[in-house]
Amino acid sequence: MANEHASSDVREPGTDFIRDIVREDLAAGKHRSVVTRFPPEPNGFLHIGHAKSICLNFGIAEEFGGRCHLRMDDTNPVKEEQLYIDAIQDDVRWLGFDWGTHFHHASDYFEQLYAWAEKLIGDGKAYVDDQSAEDMRIARGTLTEAGKNSPFRDRSVAENLDLFRRMRKGEFPNGARVLRAKIDMTSGNINLRDPVLYRILHAEHPRTGKDWCIYPSYDYAHGQSDALEGITHSICTLEFEDHRPLYDWFLDNLPVPTKPRQYEFARLNLTYAILSKRVLTQLVRDKHVSGWDDPRMPTIAGIRRRGVPAVALKDFVKRIGVAKANSIVDAGVLDFSIREILNKTAERRMAVLRPLKVVITNYPEGQVEEMEAVNHPDDETKGRRTVPFTRELLIEREDFMESPPKKFYRLSPGQEVRLRYAYFITCQEVVKDADGEVVELRCTYDPQTRGGNTPPDGRKVKATLHWVSATHSVPAEVRLYGPLFKKPDPDPSDFAGDLDPASLEVIGAARVEPSLAGANSAAPVQFERLGYFCPDKDSTPGALVFNRTVGLRDTYAKEVKKG
Repeated sequence: MANEHASSDVREPGTDFIRDIVREDLAAGKHRSVVTRFPPEPNGFLHIGHAKSICLNFGIAEEFGGRCHLRMDDTNPVKEEQLYIDAIQDDVRWLGFDWGTHFHHASDYFEQLYAWAEKLIGDGKAYVDDQSAEDMRIARGTLTEAGKNSPFRDRSVAENLDLFRRMRKGEFPNGARVLRAKIDMTSGNINLRDPVLYRILHAEHPRTGKDWCIYPSYDYAHGQSDALEGITHSICTLEFEDHRPLYDWFLDNLPVPTKPRQYEFARLNLTYAILSKRVLTQLVRDKHVSGWDDPRMPTIAGIRRRGVPAVALKDFVKRIGVAKANSIVDAGVLDFSIREILNKTAERRMAVLRPLKVVITNYPEGQVEEMEAVNHPDDETKGRRTVPFTRELLIEREDFMESPPKKFYRLSPGQEVRLRYAYFITCQEVVKDADGEVVELRCTYDPQTRGGNTPPDGRKVKATLHWVSATHSVPAEVRLYGPLFKKPDPDPSDFAGDLDPASLEVIGAARVEPSLAGANSAAPVQFERLGYFCPDKDSTPGALVFNRTVGLRDTYAKEVKKG
């Protein structure tokens, strides 16, 4: 990304209300340069909603010639792992962003946060509370009922300092005491009703080990970390709007070096998906999916494994925009962005998922012709390849019907079709097994139609089929992924009942053209007439595995045209 002083690298900024605020602040001289941050909690893998935040925070810094920090808000060691920290960095890099030297952790500031907590105690603005969690919850009140002061709220400064220091030394068990800010238990904003600043938690931290047994709350650590890093625009999702007064209260009551301003934007909600880290964690833990990177998961890792290019995900984020009100985005919009990119970039190949044998009876036995095929119909720079054509071929089983209805133009007895890049063939005979299932088609070909060209007599066909050589094609496992949930609005509280058991179909007997056998690229390809696919991480040269990224049908494009 652009260096904060390298104005020549600045891109033309986009337009949305956040960027308008940044533009106005810089024009008014409020800030010399913009500094944003992406601050995930390392307690799980990032999902597509985080991708929106990543693109917004890093994108703004890049466009305005500033910088964006990557910061782990690692204040809860019970749920945090190095695995998640590594995965977060990997995802941000995959999206094409770089934080440079500005990789930080909230734990970098634990000593300073502790010192500021002691200052709040010294100023009479924080106290140690001995109430149980349940008693505090009850005393906090409701949206319509004011809270009640804790019986420990009026402890002396000396007593509070003594207890807080003993909390740090590990003298008390988990849950015995907390440190709370002394604000206003009657406030209409529940977040200001004496929020918890520190909890006792005897747990080893991924970075600080056993140095601490008290940990700051997210609300307390978040704003002060922003201030210590000189963040100018603290951009977060809309659910933190009610936390902004608390964010500002801490900044106003502590000797912070800078005073960031918090701005909220609408979070991303997607149909047929749940973007709750709690639910995603449970999906993994209960083995409803194969892991955080299962291609059905809305995690960035899952989206990557499905073969979605980073540029397509960024295009999707740009397409949906940055708004002030929450809404639900149709998953078809994401598929549209994926197709838009892959249609331009993915090379074409032929594969047959459910093979049906075809024997060309008038084709010489043992003969092999190399048919020239384009790698991309609209991009000659991608070159050409050859595909072996032989007497015995495989076509898709669904491309044949023995007794077809009207307007079925694919292969049927007596019907002629074009084989892509090859010849016209006509079905002459249908071979069935003892159960009456079609197992082989006997066809003839027209030698004058080589390359799929129209024959001299000018006759035309209405269907072109893809195919592979039965003897040269390579076996492959193909995984067809669909939405994980069968409802567009799955219930987060009872998500298991909304899971779609048909969200994954594994086809174990597919065949692909031999050019894919030695492919060592993870880049998606288009299997002609079938969709876009990419090699899975399970794939090896001897056992190919492909994931379907997205199908070829595009209902969203039709809606766009209507609009």
